Amino acid sequence: MKRIAVLTSGGDAPGMNACVRAVTRYGIAAGAEVYGVRRGYAGLMSNDIIELDSRSVGGIIRQGGTILMSARCKEFLEEEGQKKALEVLNGWGIGGLVVIGGDGSLRGANALHKLGFPVVGIPASIDNDIPKTEMAIGVDTALNTILDAMDKIKDTASAHQRAFIIEVMGRAHGYLALMAGIAGGAELVVLPRTILDKDMIMQEVKSAFLRGKPHFIIIAAEGASTPDKSITQILMEYITEAGHDPRSTVLGHVQRGGSPSCYDRLLGTRFGAAAVDAIITGKTGVMIGIKGGEMVTVDFDIVSSGKSELCADILELAEPLSH
Repeated sequence: MKRIAVLTSGGDAPGMNACVRAVTRYGIAAGAEVYGVRRGYAGLMSNDIIELDSRSVGGIIRQGGTILMSARCKEFLEEEGQKKALEVLNGWGIGGLVVIGGDGSLRGANALHKLGFPVVGIPASIDNDIPKTEMAIGVDTALNTILDAMDKIKDTASAHQRAFIIEVMGRAHGYLALMAGIAGGAELVVLPRTILDKDMIMQEVKSAFLRGKPHFIIIAAEGASTPDKSITQILMEYITEAGHDPRSTVLGHVQRGGSPSCYDRLLGTRFGAAAVDAIITGKTGVMIGIKGGEMVTVDFDIVSSGKSELCADILELAEPLSH
């Protein structure tokens, strides 16, 4: 009987539990024993492993976070740490590992693969910044969390005819800011690497209120900050200078939590089952992705050498729809 292990690593994302559940139950149905690694790669190196059965994962599909917990681990970045993890896996007689996480977690999975261990990765990142997959676990739930906050903020902003800055996660990619800005009807979207035009922003705010708009909502990715000031501080200063009294909300880690959406539950389930299939059939050293609604496998080296870009068509929608 084949033994399969599963771990969650890096930033948590709603839907990770659905994926752990699928790996466990689908793996058992396929005749495998399934083990859970607690606290990601740190737990792997410290031998923090538990056996999972069908009851172990009962009811977790609706829970945010991850029952296996997560951690970031500098020691695993070194080959010595990777070999230590490999010894633990071999000591348990594990024949395949499923790694659920973001780009750093998948690089760790590739490192184990290069040492000769069978590994399959699953993309889980609310930033949706992993190449070669159209969607990652947690993105849909995070977007819905942002939209709920935007709708509520619009109510109070309209009551006072006020400008509001909403800062969302996204250090380098800006997917959440862009999609939520369009879906939530923001007047301005600020992405990482955006060159801020102070005069343009001030004029946009003034013009909007002169046209009778009841609010001016700016949604900004945290990655647009400078080394000296957060993007929220910068925009607050611009709007104040334009003669308005702005307010701000930094959503922060609330975007990571909460019960996963139907989409994330289904996506996590499909990813988990596909990962088990890949291990059983010997197709390892790959990430499971989704393309055109179908599950695909992509070699780790292709994933790590690729770059995730925002869709140009969607970028073009942001400006005309804001007026």
